[in-house]
Amino acid sequence: MLQTSISERALSRGLLDVLIRAGLIATLVIFCFEIFRPFFDLVVWALILAVTIYPLQVRLRGRLGLSEGHIAALIILLSILIILVPAYLLGLAVFESVERAIEVVKGGNLRIPPPSDAVSQWPLIGQQLYGFWQQAANDLSGLLMKVAPQLKEFSILMLGKLAGVGTGLLVFVFALIIAGIIMAYGEMGTRSAQRIASRIVGPDRGLRIVELCTATIRAVAQGVVGIAFIQMLLIGVAFIMKGIPGAGLLALAVLLLGIMQLPATLITIPVIVYVFVTEGASVTTIVFAVYVFVAGLADNVLKPLLLGRGVDVPMPVVLIGALGGMISGGIIGLFIGPVMLSVGYRLFWLWVDEPAAAPVEAVEPQPAETLSPAPPRVS
Repeated sequence: MLQTSISERALSRGLLDVLIRAGLIATLVIFCFEIFRPFFDLVVWALILAVTIYPLQVRLRGRLGLSEGHIAALIILLSILIILVPAYLLGLAVFESVERAIEVVKGGNLRIPPPSDAVSQWPLIGQQLYGFWQQAANDLSGLLMKVAPQLKEFSILMLGKLAGVGTGLLVFVFALIIAGIIMAYGEMGTRSAQRIASRIVGPDRGLRIVELCTATIRAVAQGVVGIAFIQMLLIGVAFIMKGIPGAGLLALAVLLLGIMQLPATLITIPVIVYVFVTEGASVTTIVFAVYVFVAGLADNVLKPLLLGRGVDVPMPVVLIGALGGMISGGIIGLFIGPVMLSVGYRLFWLWVDEPAAAPVEAVEPQPAETLSPAPPRVS
């Protein structure tokens, strides 16, 4: 009885020690996460960029014969230039478009033609649209005064979105710098990732999981975000050179549509129609229309080349990741969301497809009659 009481007290004390240690570890983890949380998106974005760009560093290392740090610094400087120059041109185009619109409204030079009588016959919205359009054609200044509160709220919302885009661009530049530091220690980082994965899931599957995550990040970053950025550059430069109103905003819309896996023709076709209506058919407008239309379809050629190099990720997963990331994290979340959700998707199916461990069969005791008799005792 005394022995049982002692063992129960020892068991209780051991359980209490385990709970205290677990509580202290949980407190330390929560405290560390609270400190790290403001930099979480920045570090994740930097890791995604480092994993995506690192193969280029490996290729240049063999050709240029430079050290890891020098090649990483060179790549990051060129990447920042590639990012900042188009961003500056797009921002300048947005500013000029807004300034031109304000001058037109203040000067009273904006004239809206009266609506056709057929507009009132449209189902559901015909009467309301006809009345609104008619008032805009007859008394635009009065209509603007009437909707001034709504326009103010919309303007504040748009300014907030533009500020978010600027902040996201700044975060992206800092993420590129951090990615360069990570790439300078690329081999060490690879070994560290393999050690961490092996410690979590075991040495047999650790290397496989690291390779899967790396392939998924590169496939989604190149095949989704990279293609969307290339399309934005191709179409945005054409819009700016043609002088399309709001060229910067339209190019940004092309980028967002590309990340959300929606066709860029939703932007390019209305712009082509606008150019033909306002300028008529000429050699310049025809060349512009053909170029912009082909650039809007460029993702159909680039996706098999870039996305097909990695792993197959369903487009609904990318779309949900883009929308969810944009809602939860803004512009940066729009880029990070598809990558992280795709990695989680592939890891989930890796776990599903992993064969379950075979249960250990218990050894059944043999019946007494089947046991061999004991040997006789030698006296």
